[in-house]
Amino acid sequence: MNTPDSVPAPAARTRMPKDPNWWRGAVIYQIYPRSYQDTDGDGIGDLKGIVKRLPHIASLGVDAIWISPFFTSPMKDFGYDVSDYCDVDPMFGTLADFDAVIETAHSLNIRVMIDLVLSHTAEAHPWFVESRSSRDNPKADWYVWADAKPDGTPPNNWLSIFGGSAWQWDGRRMQYYLHNFLTSQPDLNFHNADVQEALLDVERFWLKRGVDGFRLDTINFYFADKQLRDNPALPPERRNDSIAPGVNPYNWQEHLYSKNQSENLDFLKRFRAELEPYGAAAVGEVGDAQRGLEIMAEYTSGGDKVQMCYPFEMLQPPRLTAAAAADTFYRLSHAAPGAWPCWSYSNHDVERHPTRWKLSDAAARVYTTMLMCLRGSVCLYQGEELGLPEAEVAFEDLQDPYGIEFWPEYKGRDGCRTPIAWDGSAPNGGFTEGKPWLPVSPAHLPRAVAEQEADPKAMLHHYRRAIALRHDHPVLATGEDDGVHSRGDVVHFVRHDENETIFCAFNLGEEPAEVPLPQGAWAPIGTDLGTVTKAENGLIHLGPWQCCLALRRPAD
Repeated sequence: MNTPDSVPAPAARTRMPKDPNWWRGAVIYQIYPRSYQDTDGDGIGDLKGIVKRLPHIASLGVDAIWISPFFTSPMKDFGYDVSDYCDVDPMFGTLADFDAVIETAHSLNIRVMIDLVLSHTAEAHPWFVESRSSRDNPKADWYVWADAKPDGTPPNNWLSIFGGSAWQWDGRRMQYYLHNFLTSQPDLNFHNADVQEALLDVERFWLKRGVDGFRLDTINFYFADKQLRDNPALPPERRNDSIAPGVNPYNWQEHLYSKNQSENLDFLKRFRAELEPYGAAAVGEVGDAQRGLEIMAEYTSGGDKVQMCYPFEMLQPPRLTAAAAADTFYRLSHAAPGAWPCWSYSNHDVERHPTRWKLSDAAARVYTTMLMCLRGSVCLYQGEELGLPEAEVAFEDLQDPYGIEFWPEYKGRDGCRTPIAWDGSAPNGGFTEGKPWLPVSPAHLPRAVAEQEADPKAMLHHYRRAIALRHDHPVLATGEDDGVHSRGDVVHFVRHDENETIFCAFNLGEEPAEVPLPQGAWAPIGTDLGTVTKAENGLIHLGPWQCCLALRRPAD
């Protein structure tokens, strides 16, 4: 196992200009490395594959990449179970390969964020191996251990997101340990100061190596209630399946004590203090179906905790309607007026949004344009720029333990994790020369990168144009808004700063609609995105899945 001090930092390399606010309004592209590009023929994507495909990412115009875990791992949860925080799993390459990712990305003006999984480790991590060996070893208190109740049952009623009790019996210590996810992912005890310091050492290791920031997995799970009190039941009308699938009784509890503890704020301040000298940033994943926006307010307030949080409001199973968008921003303005969200429609844990929301290509395009106009930062998931639907994966090909556990009512996460198709005419879509770890979807081949590059009307080019719009008009990235409103199926709002004012309206419906255009002289922008700006009697008329983008300068 590497330690932060056992691996020397690489030689000086290309660094991005230091800008403490680079993250504000940034477009971040998520890479799931297992499925991006394989270069050694083993059927699994690797870091050299990311280097190879960075020019494609740069062509999108994004500001940063977020790389899902590539650390040493038993891979029972595909890298989200870490056994060495300071090394690269051999299936992905070496530390030198990671250094090449940093160097190449920076040369292309792309910042690099990596996914830190701090709430839990793999059971194979040396820390846990030592911790479970006895009740009096130096790391005995590094994980959440508890005695059984007198009848031998777990210490409380907490449930795992992956199903069943969140407690696993260990015969060596004759105690239970906490696991909010798989039984092979024991939860660290953040109440132990040594644990916090060890994790901050991990942060320092990667900052010295040149990373520009972190995506913090399950950021609100770090601390558990010291008293291990039972979670109360959640009434059926308040249940929400945005965190766990509807078939999982995890949704039947209000998780007051198993996560979201106030002690987390002090740790996040310590984490932020390490970021500051590097101009680095962090985005935290807030996994909470009831209090996500409120927690985001707590974790991003004051300028001394994480810069951004990644809520689940736009990752929900129901389609994001105009009313839902307006309600989200209304609640955000009241619960977290100073918070900075990082919005996303898709990621490695949810069904791809064109399938989840049953979107046509026309609908997907207007949702993309809207995403680039919302206040906050943006995360795009690999393949999203191709308009990929969810892949169909046969049960015998499943890899995800989550899907295997709840099949067929819930098919797991493999359908959004299948390999990217780069060339529809090449074997395995150009992803690998070997057997891919998950099948390349036949439905994805016509949407491969090479095929879309040759078609000016393809989704890929729409994403490039939408991202370019955001960069051409910084008000869309960092400006204020006057509130997000809905009128039938239309979402509308005004973005403004000292230089520009932009009116934005998006018809998220199948029927024509109209929306009032604010007074003033407006000029159309984003016409290559299919926008309309012709007003009659003060109304903008929008066809199905059309949008209006109009610019008014302060002088007007």
